[in-house]
Formats: sequence, C-alpha cells, structure tokens
Amino acid sequence: MNRKQFFLGMVLASLIGGMVAVLGVNLMQNNQDSSSNFDEKQNTSFVNWLNDDRFVIPEGINFVASAEQVTPAVVNVRSTVTMGNREGGVDPLEEFFGFRSPRGEAPPRQGRSSGSGAIISEDGYIVTNNHVIENASKVDVTLQDNRRFTARVIGTDPTTDLALLKIDANNLNFIPFGNSDQAKIGEWVLAVGNPYELTSTVTAGIISAKSRNIGILRDESNLQVESFIQTDAAVNPGNSGGPLVNLNGEIIGINTAIASRTGGFSGYSFAVPSSIVKKVMDDLLEFGAVQRGLLGVVIMDVNADIEEMIGEEVNASRGVYIREVNEGSGGEEAGLQKGDIIIGVDGFDTYSTSALQERVARKRPGDKVEVKFLRDGKEMTTTATLKNVSGDTKVVIKEIPKTTEFDGVIFEDLNASIKERLELEGGASISVIENEAWKESGVQEGFIITKIGRTKILNGEDVIEALNNYRGEEVTILGVYPNGQRSYYDLDL
Repeated sequence: MNRKQFFLGMVLASLIGGMVAVLGVNLMQNNQDSSSNFDEKQNTSFVNWLNDDRFVIPEGINFVASAEQVTPAVVNVRSTVTMGNREGGVDPLEEFFGFRSPRGEAPPRQGRSSGSGAIISEDGYIVTNNHVIENASKVDVTLQDNRRFTARVIGTDPTTDLALLKIDANNLNFIPFGNSDQAKIGEWVLAVGNPYELTSTVTAGIISAKSRNIGILRDESNLQVESFIQTDAAVNPGNSGGPLVNLNGEIIGINTAIASRTGGFSGYSFAVPSSIVKKVMDDLLEFGAVQRGLLGVVIMDVNADIEEMIGEEVNASRGVYIREVNEGSGGEEAGLQKGDIIIGVDGFDTYSTSALQERVARKRPGDKVEVKFLRDGKEMTTTATLKNVSGDTKVVIKEIPKTTEFDGVIFEDLNASIKERLELEGGASISVIENEAWKESGVQEGFIITKIGRTKILNGEDVIEALNNYRGEEVTILGVYPNGQRSYYDLDL
C-alpha cells in the first residue's frame, strides 16, 4: 500500500465513523420519551455492546465481560416509610379526637429499607421489587458512581412483586432483557445487587429449576403469579430487586426471594423470569397499571394425591386440573369444563399451575390463547379470549394523581384505594418538603392533610386555598399517616 492509498483509507474511515456517531446521537435524542415499551427503548441505544451478534462468550467459564457490563446499571434503592410517633404524654386532641401531638415527644419514626434495582433504559427507568418500595413515602436511588436521585414510582404490581421507578437522568448504562424461555437448567447466571449494603456485589451460580411456586406472594383477589427461576447464586437481604443475568449480560430474572431458616442465604434463591418482568414493565410504562388477562378457571396441579382430594378418577399423570369455570369467563366461552386437564398454551407445555400462570400472565385482556387440554383422556384444543377482573376486555389506565405546590411543598390528591383503606372522604398527601418552616414543624413526607385550621381538605387545591387564607398566621394542620397514625402540627406561615 502506497502513501496515497493509506491517507485515502484514513479519510474514508474518519468520514464513516463520524456519520455513525451523528446517527447514534440523533437516534438517542429522538427516542428519549416517545417509546411505549422497553423493546423500543433498549433497541435504539448504543450503550450496550454485549447484545451484538458478533460478541461471543469466551471458551470456558468467563464471568468478567458480563459483570463489567452489568454492574454500572445496578442501583441501590432505599425506601423511607413513616411509622408514626413514639409514645408520649396525653394531649387533649389525642385523648378526645385520636390526633397525636408532636409537642414534647420525638417526631414520627422513619422506617427504612434497602434493596436493589436494575436500570432498563438510558433515560432512567428502573425495575425493582414491590416489597422494596411498598408503602414508602420517599424512594432514593444511588447509582454505582454515587450519584443520588429521588425516584418517582411509576407503578407497582403486588401480584408479581414488581415495581417500575423513574429518575431524572439520561445517557445511563442499562441492562437489556433476555429471553428467560431460552434459559436452560444448568446454565451459568450472575446475581448482582447490594446485599448487606455491599454495593455492586456479583455472585455466580447455575439455574437449578424453572417454574417454581413457593407460596410467598399474597393477593386479595388471588391473582398472584409465582413461576420463579430457582438458582444457587448467593442472594441475601439487600439483593431484592436486583437482576439475575446470563453471560451475555441480559436480564433473565429479578431476584425476589430466598429459602432460608436463618434469614441468610442457604443455597436457594428465586427470581421472577424476564418473560413476566418485561410484560409488567411495558404495562406500567404505557398504562401505569398491569393489564391482567384471565382465563377464568380455578385450577390445581395433577399429582398422586389428586384423586383422593377430588373424589373422582383423573385420566392423566400430569397437567392442570380445572376445579371450576367462572361464569362469563373466557374459559367458559371457549368450552372449558370442570374436570378438564390443561396441558398446553400456545404450543408450550403447561404441566403445572405455575407454568400455566406464567403463560397467561404474559397476555392482556382481549388477547386470544390456544389451550390444549384432556377430557376423558382425549386430547382437545380450543381458543379462549382472555378477560380482565371485571369480566370484559377493556384496558385499565391508572389515574395519575394531580399535584399542587405551595412554597416548596408538593401535595398529591389521594387515590381511591388510599381513601378506602384509611376511610377518608378526601385529603392531600405531602410528597416533597423543601421548606424550612414545614421541616421545623416536624411533619414528614407522606403525611395526609385532612384539615387546616377550620378548613376541611378534600384535595390539593383545598390545601393551597387554605394556606393562602392563613398566610402570615400560625395554623394547625391535622391528618393521618399512611399507616393510620393520626397527628397534627403547628405551622407558622
């Protein structure tokens, strides 16, 4: 190669590199907030390189590449829960009306819990466990580089123990979703998190089992979904919400629970598979609430004891036995009957209730599923249209709470579930306090104001009107904390 050819090659390489860089920047800028699911968010960023088809895992066992890629995108999640005041002397308002005064006693106690989370988009969306942030009045997120943010809770799903958070940041490292269906028993995996406040801890293990139901989730409507990936990667308190990743650096699960008599790791840990995680995250991103498609049947596993339990012969050695079909459900409309044994959905075997629940939990109301089942020993198929808990196929959109602001304090209108749980006609909760007078009064974030002076409070607008009316005076605000503890505070406006 002569000198002229060499310099020509250098010029061409520079031009091509510049065009690629400009294209990448434009794609990232144009896609920050327009996506309605995490496939779009993750596929339009150049942050992750392990997802490239050209990347090949080195021969033998090598966790270095995956660990280096994943750890910058794992965060520490700290939740603050207001727990009410310590016991103090008797106060007239407390004695007669149940309101507790902060005078002469310590301010309301602040309970704190710590867990982990995984960044799943460059613009700051984070997946964690619901139990990590449940009932929190404030959620703080600390990145690997020690930057700290106050996170917004976009949505939660107690039925799968998952939650979606958002921090105001961009150009973040994130972890792409992998396919948990393709994960094999015996495959090496890494668990990454913050056990015992030890940040960015990486442990290794193998997938020990899939579709595990260990009976730890509870839901009032009995809609909990348990189909965990079991692994022997060491997971301890503080790992909850952190990712379980494969050697490609992809999320195949979110670490959620351990089986232990001591509270520490005993060899068994469990993760929500990414097939469920991604669906729940997409629902929370788009609608603010999970869209659960239901078949509408009451089920149980076929096992050696089933005939004794139901008092009749079962012509199968495995599968999911239908004990009851709900009236008006998609299952009833598809022709499913009591006594049928479901053995497959959409071409995948479902020989256990957890496997069936996992397949159906990926769907939304209105989706159709092909169900393979046994009736009197004969294999049959049918197509069912899934419905929601209300018995129709409508999408449920979460109501976004209205916020108002007064002198550095932000208030949120109460949603229906909180009003029902606390038996309140209305009120406004304090979400952010950046005002010294309010801080000095002792009131904590999460406090729900129901009365200011003589003014009844039903929403945030009532708060603003009342505070303006009492401006320049000392006023008493009354209310209740999310745990039910009533209290009042004297505030100098």
